[in-house]
Amino acid sequence: MKTELNTSLRRAFSLLEVMIAVGIFFMAVFAILGLVSSSLENARRLRRPMVDAGAVAGELSLTNKLVEGMESGDLSDYLGKEYQGYKWTYAVSEVQSNMLFQVDFIVQSPDAGNPVISKMSTLFYRPQSPAGSLDGATTAR
Repeated sequence: MKTELNTSLRRAFSLLEVMIAVGIFFMAVFAILGLVSSSLENARRLRRPMVDAGAVAGELSLTNKLVEGMESGDLSDYLGKEYQGYKWTYAVSEVQSNMLFQVDFIVQSPDAGNPVISKMSTLFYRPQSPAGSLDGATTAR
């Protein structure tokens, strides 16, 4: 009978073993929850479109004539409705008297305060453009 009692006692887990197993289980659960949380955050970041002033520059490069001045608009006009609310602005100025123009592009976010998210400056040579301020024009058009 004494041997039966010893074998039944040896089959059970001690309180220390149970506590260690529960601790390991909770560490694994919290590690998995942290991984899921960071994956969801990364997925939310990917949902926002990547915005670059290059799209506006590409559209402007298709024109044969540039006129000094500023223009602005909504980026969704060029790239579709997922870019609704993103504002673009560009300023054209003649930098050489041979119809070389510098264009400064700015794209602003629809978030509060409209922070600038992309800036770009390019040079365009457009010999068919009307006279600019350096070519004898009296006022910018």
